[in-house]
Amino acid sequence: MKRNVVALVGKPNVGKSTLFNRLVGQKLAIIEDTPGVTRDRLYALAEFENYKFHLIDTGGIDLGKEDFNKDIKVQAEIAIDEADVILFVVDAKEGLTAADKIVRDMLLKVNKRVIVVLNKVDSKIARDNVYDFYELGFENYMQISAEQNEGIYDLKKAIVENFNEYEEEYDENTIKFSIIGRPNVGKSSLVNAIVGENRVIVSNVAGTTRDAIDTEFTYHGQKMVAIDTAGLRKRGKIYEKIEKYSLIRTMKAIDRSDVCLLVINIEEGIIEQDKHIVGYAMEAGKAIVIVVNKWDTIEDKEAKIKQFTNDIRAHFPFVSYAPIVFLSALTKKRIHTLIPEVIKVYENSKREVKTSVLNDVIKDAYALNLPPTYKGKRLKIYFASQAKTMPPTFNIQVNSKGLIHFSYERYLENKLRESFDFEGTPIVLQFKNKGEEKL
Repeated sequence: MKRNVVALVGKPNVGKSTLFNRLVGQKLAIIEDTPGVTRDRLYALAEFENYKFHLIDTGGIDLGKEDFNKDIKVQAEIAIDEADVILFVVDAKEGLTAADKIVRDMLLKVNKRVIVVLNKVDSKIARDNVYDFYELGFENYMQISAEQNEGIYDLKKAIVENFNEYEEEYDENTIKFSIIGRPNVGKSSLVNAIVGENRVIVSNVAGTTRDAIDTEFTYHGQKMVAIDTAGLRKRGKIYEKIEKYSLIRTMKAIDRSDVCLLVINIEEGIIEQDKHIVGYAMEAGKAIVIVVNKWDTIEDKEAKIKQFTNDIRAHFPFVSYAPIVFLSALTKKRIHTLIPEVIKVYENSKREVKTSVLNDVIKDAYALNLPPTYKGKRLKIYFASQAKTMPPTFNIQVNSKGLIHFSYERYLENKLRESFDFEGTPIVLQFKNKGEEKL
């Protein structure tokens, strides 16, 4: 069963981005400070009580030279296509405008649940304007102040009112991997090459869902699903102009998968968008394999592989743990090397470390390289335990979280990677304050 999708729609400057952050409830900062990765706050997975849902801020969509009315129409169209619930955000302080009515006209034509979110109601003038918005003709209205965090709990409750709790689509022994990357890098050809390999048994080719094309197959007895985001083109040219629209689809596929295969075309090389896409996979805590396609088209293969490997490591320092596979989807050269890597990184993402062994590694790392003092205080580590898998997440009890420096956190991560096989998976260190209990 797919996750529900909630979209924020409305004219500019009504507070959609602030509301987006409130609904997500945290800053998505895992890769925010990584050089070369731009955070695009268009999309996130939000949680409320037992529910998780995709949240899309269509305000991040910009047609550049297109006129204003066309711009907000495109936002509304994307929300209409993708969302189960649409949050129509309006500025109560400014009052009802013609632009609000343009969005209203589009939303009234579709059979989607719409909640009109009256934002900025923290002033008398805004409260006086509230009743004008009932003219829009919708059933559900919520008054909030995203800036002041007022009414957000009630809004979340209203959003999930008719949601079913999420259930996994496939059984827990099935490895789900998504094929992600820019258009025309050979994503669909790669799926065809994988399922056409003689060691693979295709049980059935699933039909197209709204989100992606799923192909179920068995590899040496291991059930697998390839989630392909390629070939998903909406009718009409309007969507072709919006790179971010396909990115929404990609991110939904990432969420559904255990492993993400970033496909890069060796002829075109690496561009900024590749970093954004793999950054989302990393942020979602997914295991990653980097696949370099069209390997057959290059001369002096050995030298080129070495050079391209160095290029990838330089451009993607934040996923230096991801294995790189060179292959050709067209000729099927080296295609046999891919699925074993997928299975390996999947198993690494589920790796559990014995508490006593984990503490030995952390204690040795600490003794080998004491953290620097800050204002006369030094970080002390008392105890470590594994909190969960997929990705492997470790709780580390310390005297003061404020003494953790990014470089020392990276040092501890590297020591864990040296001691245990976490190739292909991100690992998360969560530092927690604790009393003076010795490691």
